Amino acid sequence: MTPTLPPDSNQSADNSQLWEEEMDAAIYSFDEIQTELHYKQAQTALRNLVNKLDLTPQEQTGLESEIGDLETMLAKLDQMVVQIATFGMVGRGKSSLLNALVGKKVFETGALHGVTQVAQSVSWVISETEKISRVTFPGLGKSQMELIDTPGLDEVDGETRAELAEHIAKQADLILFVISGDMTKLEFEALSQLREVGKPILLVFNKVDQYPEADRMAIYDKIRNERVKELLSPDEIVMAAASPIVRSLIQRDDGTRTVQLRTGKSQIEDLKLKILDILHREGKALVALNTMIYADDVNQQVVQRKLAIREAAANKLIWQATMTKAVAVALNPVTVVDILSGAVIDIVLILGLSKLYGIAMTEVGAVKLLQKIALSMGGITASELVANLGLSSLKTILGLAAPATAGISLGAYVSVAITQAGVAGFSCYTIGQVTKTYLAQGATWGDDGPKAVINKILATLDESSIISRIKDELQQKVRKVS
Repeated sequence: MTPTLPPDSNQSADNSQLWEEEMDAAIYSFDEIQTELHYKQAQTALRNLVNKLDLTPQEQTGLESEIGDLETMLAKLDQMVVQIATFGMVGRGKSSLLNALVGKKVFETGALHGVTQVAQSVSWVISETEKISRVTFPGLGKSQMELIDTPGLDEVDGETRAELAEHIAKQADLILFVISGDMTKLEFEALSQLREVGKPILLVFNKVDQYPEADRMAIYDKIRNERVKELLSPDEIVMAAASPIVRSLIQRDDGTRTVQLRTGKSQIEDLKLKILDILHREGKALVALNTMIYADDVNQQVVQRKLAIREAAANKLIWQATMTKAVAVALNPVTVVDILSGAVIDIVLILGLSKLYGIAMTEVGAVKLLQKIALSMGGITASELVANLGLSSLKTILGLAAPATAGISLGAYVSVAITQAGVAGFSCYTIGQVTKTYLAQGATWGDDGPKAVINKILATLDESSIISRIKDELQQKVRKVS
C-alpha cells in the first residue's frame, strides 16, 4: 500500500493565497460591473426624464433654470465630470487651496476678504510630473475633474450666497469644507447644514504653517475629538498649507537684518491622496448617485411648478364652466331641457380638464366618469336633481304667466332662475374639482376609492360661499343686460 504523503505546507499556503487573490479579483470585477450598470441606468433614467418633461410653453416659463440644471446633470453623466466644491468662511484660503490643487493660479485670491464673489470652476489636470494626466475611475477611462470655488459663507449679502452654496452643494460630488484654525460656532453650523445634503465631506484644516507644531496638533485634536466628533470621522479630516508663508532672514548692505516673507511650496499631498482615494473607491457610483439625487430634487420642483400652473388653469376652466352652466340653466325656460344642457356642459368640462392634464379621454369615457362621480356624490346630486326639477317647473310657470301678469311675475322668475343656477353651478364646480383631483393623480382614485376622494373635496368646499359668488356674478350680468 502506497503511504499517503503529508501535504506540502508551502504549496497549501500558495494555493490559499492564489485563491484569495482570485476571489478578490472576482469581487472587484463584480463591483465594477455593478457600478457600470448603475451608471448606465442613471444615464438612461435622466435622459428619459429630460426628454419626457411634457411641458407647455407656458409651463416652461420660469422653469428655465431648473430645466437647464437637468440638462447640465445629463451632460455631467455623459462626459463623466466629477465636481468638487469648496465651502468655508471668508479668508480661510479656499481659492488658494484650489489653486494649489490645480498647480497654477486660476482662482482669484487676495488680501481683501471676500475676493470670490461668484462661483468659479476649472477643470483639474494633475501635472505630468506626478505621472497622472487625469484622475480616472477604474474601468471608466478618461474623466473630467471640476473644482468649484464659492464665496465666503459669512459675507455681506450672505442670504443670497448661502442659497448659491446650497445649490452648488447639491450638485457637487465631494465637498471640501475649509477652516484655518479652531472652528467657530458659525463654521460648525454651516458644516452641519452641509452634512444634511448627504454628500462626502473632507474637513480641510488649512494654513497649518501659521501654527507651531504643538499648537497645530492641539487644534487638530480639539477639532477631531470635540468639535466634529458627531459629524465626521478622523479619516475625513486633513491638514494642509495651500500657500505657506516662508520667512527668510536677509542681511542688507549696511549690515542690518530684516525678515523677508515669500510664498513657499504648497503642502497638500495628504489632501490629494484623500481625494483620489475617495474617487478611486467610489467615484463613478458617487457621480451617478449624486446626479440622480439632485435630478430628483429638480424634477420635484418641475413637477410642483407644472401642477401649480395646471391647477390654476384648471380652476379657471372650472369656474368658466360653472358660470356657463349657471347661465344656461337660468336662461332656459323649458323644464328638463335646462338640466340636460347642464349635463352637456359637465361633460365638456371633463373633456377640457383631461386635455389640460394630458390624459386622453373620449366622450364616452367622460360620460362614464361623470356617472361615477354623480353616483359617488350621492345625496348632493339627488338633491340637486330634485331642486332643479322643482325650480325648473316653477320657473316655466312664472315665465308662461308673464303676459297674463303684465310682466309682474318676471321678478319672481329671475329670482327662481338665479337660485336654480346657483344649485346647478355648485354641482358643476364640485364635479370639476373632483375631476381635477382624479386627473392630477394620473386618472386614478388612489387606494381609498372615489367616494373617499369626493368626501375629502366636499369637506373643503364652502357651498354657501360658492353659490353666493355664482348668484352675485349672475345678478351683475342681469344688471348689465337690463
